[in-house]
Amino acid sequence: MPDGIIMNVDITHFEIKSYDDVYALWQQCEGVGLSEADARENITAYLTRNPGMSFVATSHDKIVGVVLAGHDGRRGYIHHLAVHPDHRRRHIASELMDCCLTALSGAGILKCHLFIFKNNRNGIAFWKAAGWTPRSDISVISKNID
Repeated sequence: MPDGIIMNVDITHFEIKSYDDVYALWQQCEGVGLSEADARENITAYLTRNPGMSFVATSHDKIVGVVLAGHDGRRGYIHHLAVHPDHRRRHIASELMDCCLTALSGAGILKCHLFIFKNNRNGIAFWKAAGWTPRSDISVISKNID
């Protein structure tokens, strides 16, 4: 497990017992779109389906960062990477991303995608600086299943 201390921050696997604190952090972070898919039961199912791939960062026993990651057997996906505004620019987001990519690689996943709102300039700048390439050749098309 890639646990360790990064700038006085511990990185550990995301366990559902941390859900309330994680959800509160997501609510505080611009650029994170929350929906019914982020309800406790849905996050529980996601973590169960993708064990050991999502992570939280804690500082002084408080969650200051989180990321969800998983795969469909051929492609990895990263969702809801968020760091509390007071803890940004300390390499927490980069470390969380690296933990996800290491876990995905360990599962044999060779490529990872993420979804980001087009108006999330700070998020886009982060991912580009981390070596990710925006795609203009594909679009996301969604449908709610009732």
